[in-house]
Amino acid sequence: MLRTVVLSLAILAPTLLPAEGPPPQPLRESSVEALQVLLEDERKTEALYAAVIKKHGEVRPFSNIIQAERHHQRALEGLMQAHGVEVPPNLWQAKTAKSPDSFAAACQASAQAEIENVALYDQLMKTVVEPDLLAVFERLRWASQERHLPAFQRHSNP
Repeated sequence: MLRTVVLSLAILAPTLLPAEGPPPQPLRESSVEALQVLLEDERKTEALYAAVIKKHGEVRPFSNIIQAERHHQRALEGLMQAHGVEVPPNLWQAKTAKSPDSFAAACQASAQAEIENVALYDQLMKTVVEPDLLAVFERLRWASQERHLPAFQRHSNP
């Protein structure tokens, strides 16, 4: 539990700006687009994990990783707010993601979603120059690559 709190604080810390001081610099268009695309991907992944939990119950690793996906979203939303970018509505709240029928297949699909998420971070980090965005992107990418993906891979083969 303490490790989760520390990791959450480490992810969110770069997005916490002092109330005083100069306003944040406007983001480049490519940085705004990167934030929007990554937020949408994190929301889509949360919807998949919620569908799996609905179908298969509060099972690990889904019950843990869905919380991490929400932390990822809050970190990205915090960056948007800190830079004066409007946070788009979560369209996935009105959509129903479909869960694979078996738990192993759900883990395989989720492992693939994490692989695609890491690739998306790799691609979009090339389009961003702002240090605070890069720091958060790197932390979120690391969590997907080093924590989420191995957890799903461990459960993919029954």
